[in-house]
Amino acid sequence: MSGYRRASRPHKKDAMTPTHIHAGTATQPTSRLFRLIAGIAAALLFFCVFSAKAVIAQEAGGSSSALSDSQGIAAIVNDRVISSYDLDQRVKLVLLSSGIPNTPENISRIRGQVLRSLVDEFLQMQEAQRLNINIPQEEVDAALARIAQRSNMTADQIEEMLKEGGVSKATLQQQIRSDIAWNRVVQQQFAPLVTVGETEVDEVMRRLEEEAGEPRYLVSEILISYDSPAHAEEIAAGTQRLVEQIRQGAPFEAVARQFSQSPTAANGGDIGWVHASQLPEGVREVVTKMQPDMVSDPIRTLTGFYIVKLRAMQTGTGADPMRDQYQLMQVLLPLAPDADPQAVSRRAREVTEFRSQVSSCDQAEQLIRKYVSGTVSPRQQVIAGQLEPRLRQAIANVKVGGVTDPIRSERGVEMIVVCAHRAAEGELPTREQIDNSLFEQQLSMMGRRHLRDLRRDAVVVYR
Repeated sequence: MSGYRRASRPHKKDAMTPTHIHAGTATQPTSRLFRLIAGIAAALLFFCVFSAKAVIAQEAGGSSSALSDSQGIAAIVNDRVISSYDLDQRVKLVLLSSGIPNTPENISRIRGQVLRSLVDEFLQMQEAQRLNINIPQEEVDAALARIAQRSNMTADQIEEMLKEGGVSKATLQQQIRSDIAWNRVVQQQFAPLVTVGETEVDEVMRRLEEEAGEPRYLVSEILISYDSPAHAEEIAAGTQRLVEQIRQGAPFEAVARQFSQSPTAANGGDIGWVHASQLPEGVREVVTKMQPDMVSDPIRTLTGFYIVKLRAMQTGTGADPMRDQYQLMQVLLPLAPDADPQAVSRRAREVTEFRSQVSSCDQAEQLIRKYVSGTVSPRQQVIAGQLEPRLRQAIANVKVGGVTDPIRSERGVEMIVVCAHRAAEGELPTREQIDNSLFEQQLSMMGRRHLRDLRRDAVVVYR
């Protein structure tokens, strides 16, 4: 099949894509609520926003001194300077969006990895400029507006959240612009060169049918690539530090969005349900020995280090819960961040009462009126795989008509009512889904190789 028909398909990342096709898992349309989007924007959605806000409130006061060197030079990339201020800002943004506590020790641990990411970003933007690919401010603003809409916030609220974390709006805008530009470079240069043969699709279909009765694993991944054995040793230490942060409580999906160089970074590292044979060599041997909720040590492969989290296991080709369909309603009981204890206690009683009395979304719409300033959102149809992992976990055991546990956010107390739920039916992916997945794998590999070539030819001086 010709790659030209897919030339406009968005491409998220520049690194090697995993060598698997997700049985029973297709890429789904973007939801208006809770849908993760590529790049840094994804890390600003829903529950990650709330956890990051908590970290800011506790630690922002002590972080400014650790990031004070705003006048120096961090690196020079082909005669373009990455200032210490640029690096400091990006470190703050990574901490804000990944949920890693903002401490001097953590800043020191991630600073090198963040600088390498910034160098790559500069190389990508230089390549986009060479190809006369320019991303106008209007396009960046439109992307930011979509981020706000999908995270149930306004652009001003996002800007305020960044300000509280010590991050300038320009820092987020620049990363959005870089993501868009690099996606366009890869599409323009390589999408027309990609073809997927019928025999390739046939081979994947055959393998999936043969393995229908074998165990399947629900896996998330982080991939950190390297260009040479000498570079690998340096990367190994940084990858181990990421594992330590995750095991200490940093959300796996948020860390994946910021650091992973796999296309799955856009979905928090989620690769869906796979058989062991669909995983890269070296990774499959580790995954088959893991228990659910375990996070692996760094796994070295020929092209990079993987960190994997096993979320669940099942045998056979049963229904993929990632394809379950839900109708959800968001509930908000406003409460100021600095509310006095009496107001907090009153809201707590109201939450308990609301959750005990609600048995349907219709009832929730009526009951919310008795609480001061209480609101509900319009009902949204979503697919489980589109949801933020922590939200997906929160609703997994809630019956229709039930309410999730309350979450305290900067807006108040928030809950989700499950209006309807339809479980997915077990099935193998279609030929078109397999074709699309193979296409994305090839395109991502080409993008990774192109970035590797840009690194090889660049003059980079670290200070």
